[in-house]
Amino acid sequence: MCTSLINKYNIPGPRYTSYPTVPYWDINTFSLRDWTKSVQLSFEESNVSEGISVYIHLPFCESMCTFCGCNKRITKRHDVEIPYINAVLKEWQLYLGLFVTKPQIKELHLGGGTPTFFSPENLEYLINGIFWYAEKAEDCEFSFEGHPNNTTREHLQALYDVGFRRVSFGVQDYNETVQKAIHRVQPFENVKYVTETAREIGFTSVGHDIIFGLPFQTEDAVIETIKKTKELLPDRLAFYSYAHVPWQKGNGQRGFKDSDLPSAEEKRKQYEIGKKMLSEVGYVEIGMDHFALKNDTLYSAVQNQKLHRNFMGYTASKTQMMIGLGVSAISDSWYGFAQNVKNIEEYQHLVHKSIIPVYRGHMLNKEDEVIRKHILNLMCSFETNWKNDLMYFKELPEVLHNLEELAVDDLLEISDDKIRVTQKGHPFVRNICMAFDLRLQRNKPETTLFSMTV
Repeated sequence: MCTSLINKYNIPGPRYTSYPTVPYWDINTFSLRDWTKSVQLSFEESNVSEGISVYIHLPFCESMCTFCGCNKRITKRHDVEIPYINAVLKEWQLYLGLFVTKPQIKELHLGGGTPTFFSPENLEYLINGIFWYAEKAEDCEFSFEGHPNNTTREHLQALYDVGFRRVSFGVQDYNETVQKAIHRVQPFENVKYVTETAREIGFTSVGHDIIFGLPFQTEDAVIETIKKTKELLPDRLAFYSYAHVPWQKGNGQRGFKDSDLPSAEEKRKQYEIGKKMLSEVGYVEIGMDHFALKNDTLYSAVQNQKLHRNFMGYTASKTQMMIGLGVSAISDSWYGFAQNVKNIEEYQHLVHKSIIPVYRGHMLNKEDEVIRKHILNLMCSFETNWKNDLMYFKELPEVLHNLEELAVDDLLEISDDKIRVTQKGHPFVRNICMAFDLRLQRNKPETTLFSMTV
């Protein structure tokens, strides 16, 4: 990739798991009453036709990984498991009270933190508790994030038995120097064991998460990591850029100096060589920073034009509503967003007082809804259009004007009623989305809020 383009477009920008992005939520006008009304409306509109998604945040980890930007609590005490699960189930009861019928759960994802911090028995208890008053939708997809160092056969079997068929393992990088810098030392043998065991039990999709741009990471380290990845051939891969945001996460990302990080040019070389190696064995690039083999549902979703993106990342099917349970979890009713409190003790206190534990959110206006659709189109399909009058907005001519320079650089093509991101422009899709981001354009941040785009 041309170094001049990287230098030109490598600026701080959102990852667009939502629009508006969290720093631009209008929290002053947000109310719990408006949020619950939007949840009820969305449920009535979509539960029967497409089901709902549920995300459960399990925040505990036994050790700190310095690359991580997630909300987590470091502890070796496992007596925290049951009180936390009971709080999550209580929060679920509060949402169930808003629904007129049993929810049909289409997607369920366990994230963290480290979900496999919890014992297999307690994870089974959690999932069974969710389904005491819910049903599995047709073609449901349940997934969880596993740590290769502590995911056991018993974890995999227990979650398989309650309906999970997809698992993703955080690999990051196999180089020992890099692993020590990010405080995530895990031998290849551990990843090999959990990958092969998951398949043996019957999981139909095993994914690996790999990061480029980590401290002390070199092209040779990335090549070695991809070679080992090719040995195991996971069904899908998240191969994404390390987001260095120490101003947001405090000491969670201070295990190394900025000078230990690869430059923007080095990072892009790492990505391009990794992408080339992956394509040689049959991986297809999906959306932004994701790859899948042709047997995976993520690839099928692209072929069937059903790829969707939300706070869980790319998913193989769209549901209008996603309920986030647990500390710091974010929910999406399609008409609004709501985020739970970030402190575990406060979260447990609120739910046990029968209060839905959100502390901030945003209700979308008509303009937000249109812009959100355009950004989703770009992130999932690398194109968007305004052939339908409902997709037109008055600032569109200004947006297209701002995109002209990217068109000159052959990063996208602009026609009378649509734009299409070129293959060359795929790495710059965040920059293209930023032109549509009217809230960002109207209120440019004075301080750094986001990670770099390239």
